[in-house]
Amino acid sequence: TVTSSGGNTIHTFTSSGSLTGAYGVDYLIVSGGGAGGGTVVSGANAGGGGGAGGLLSGSGVIITKNTTYTITVGAGATGTTGQSANGSNSAFSAVATTVLGGGAGGSNASGNATYINGLSGGSGGGGSTHTTSGTGGAGTSGQGNAGGAGLVSAPNYPGGGGGGAGATGTTAPNGTTAGGGGAGTASSITGSSVTYAGGGGGATYGTGGTAGAGGAGGGGAGANNTGVGTAGTANLGGGGGGSCLNGTGNQVGGNGGSGVVILSIPTTKYTGTTTGSPTVTTSGANTILTYTSSGSYTA
Repeated sequence: TVTSSGGNTIHTFTSSGSLTGAYGVDYLIVSGGGAGGGTVVSGANAGGGGGAGGLLSGSGVIITKNTTYTITVGAGATGTTGQSANGSNSAFSAVATTVLGGGAGGSNASGNATYINGLSGGSGGGGSTHTTSGTGGAGTSGQGNAGGAGLVSAPNYPGGGGGGAGATGTTAPNGTTAGGGGAGTASSITGSSVTYAGGGGGATYGTGGTAGAGGAGGGGAGANNTGVGTAGTANLGGGGGGSCLNGTGNQVGGNGGSGVVILSIPTTKYTGTTTGSPTVTTSGANTILTYTSSGSYTA
């Protein structure tokens, strides 16, 4: 019996049989990381870390011979002096679920307290500080985790860490220490273990503070005193680190890292018909396609 659900075709066997011209592939989808929070006004404040791009993996999704499947690789967000942006989404058209970009870190944009909270995304951005402690953005179930909160507390008014695929971002624990980015998730789809989608660390204002570390899996570290947060790592979907003031009161947040889509295809079924110039390798009995830009695969 053939039915459909959420964009997927469902084949229900009540007796023995086979799918002619169809075969299963494994996949890893990572979206672009959110940018860390920036600042636009003088005062004691520091940006939150960007949330990691969402991560979704699975095995045995059925694709059909002579059908072309699209791959979308999300870009990391570019940090700004105001409210930074979320990362861009990634997708593999054989899978119904769109994987969401990471949420931006909270920012003290133009002194507007509305912007201090981290934004929701695949993983949520960390909170900033203004006159109150900004909350972390929510993560998306099955893709990532929430960001941590900032803390209005002297002397360094630290930001919270962005969430990662494997763990929540850390809330700033005291007035001198920012929250660290949440850890990402390890995958061995390429044949060796690589950790993806770590959250960005929060920043601290002034001297003597300890900025938040980036989460394992490409998360960028937060800045201390007057710095720009470290960018998330490209093709790992890491969140950008939070930033803090410079001499003019303006500072951009750290950029998010771009995402990646990886397919593991039985070599006996692999057609070699692709667009987007994926990197092609082998692992055991499988051919591995690593897409760092958007493209397609024809089964």
